[in-house]
Parts: sequence; structure tokens; C-alpha cells
Amino acid sequence: MKIQEIREIIKLVDGSSIDEFSYEFEGVKVKMKKNGTGQTQQTSSSTDQTTQVQKAVETNAPAPTKEPEVETLVSTESPEISPENNVDFHKILSPMVGTFYESPSPDEAAYVQVGTKVSADHVVCIVEAMKLFNEIEAEVDGEIAEILVKDGQLVEYGQPLFLVKAN
Repeated sequence: MKIQEIREIIKLVDGSSIDEFSYEFEGVKVKMKKNGTGQTQQTSSSTDQTTQVQKAVETNAPAPTKEPEVETLVSTESPEISPENNVDFHKILSPMVGTFYESPSPDEAAYVQVGTKVSADHVVCIVEAMKLFNEIEAEVDGEIAEILVKDGQLVEYGQPLFLVKAN
């Protein structure tokens, strides 16, 4: 997970009414908790070998005397490859934290179903974040092999949404 990605998550959590946020993906754990001044403190850790990086977090809190520090532990080893990781398929990942919608509106058909042929620029779903509806494209030419989330489900940044059997 890159520092820029962590900063984006911090901004989303800071601008929301969420007081505490935790996320785990492929061996990397991220936990954030707002303190009393509205600043977000964030830490992450990995279960494998790690490298420690410290950065200051930019916040919109009124005149803080000191910015909170961010402690980030980044895995230097890739996660173990297993059949569950679906290495034969392209994963379409959520580019943000939000709500997954399979169709443009509740009374319309889903953008795709298992077996749907898609091109790289084909819209496969919408992820809504802070009242903004973001169309997510397939990124590759292929066929939808599996839909990994349900309509209306909250999704995390980097969470796999679809598996695509690439052409």
C-alpha cells in the first residue's frame, strides 16, 4: 500500500462521521482512529517481514500544535499464492471506499453478470463515495468469471469486485 493511498483513505475517514476504521488486505492491516481534536491517527502493520516508514499526516483541524505521526509497516514479501487468490483471473479492484452498485439505478438491469463479455472501457459497476457515483470500468478485454460483492455492499479501497477471464 502506497503512502498516497493511505493519505486518500485518511481524508475520506477524516471527512466522515466515522470515529474508527480498520482494513486488512493481502497481509497489510490499516487501523485509523480519530482523537478528540478531529485529527486522524493511523497505523498499519503486516504479518510478514516489514519496513517501518514514518510520515506526518495533513489534517484540516484548527491550528494544531503538532501534526500526528503515521507509522506504516509495509510488507516486503508478496502474499502466498494459493488457489483462493485466483491467479488465472484479472481482478477488478475498488479504487475507493464506498458502496457497490451493480446497476445505474434500482429499477434497471445490472451492468454485467457472470459470463458477460467485456472490453477494457466497459462499465461494470458503480462505487458511490460521499454522494459521488463513480463508474468502474473492466480494465481488460474478457469475460466476467465471478462477481465477488453483493449489490449495496460497502467495499474497501483495493477490494476485489470482479474476476475477469482475460482474452
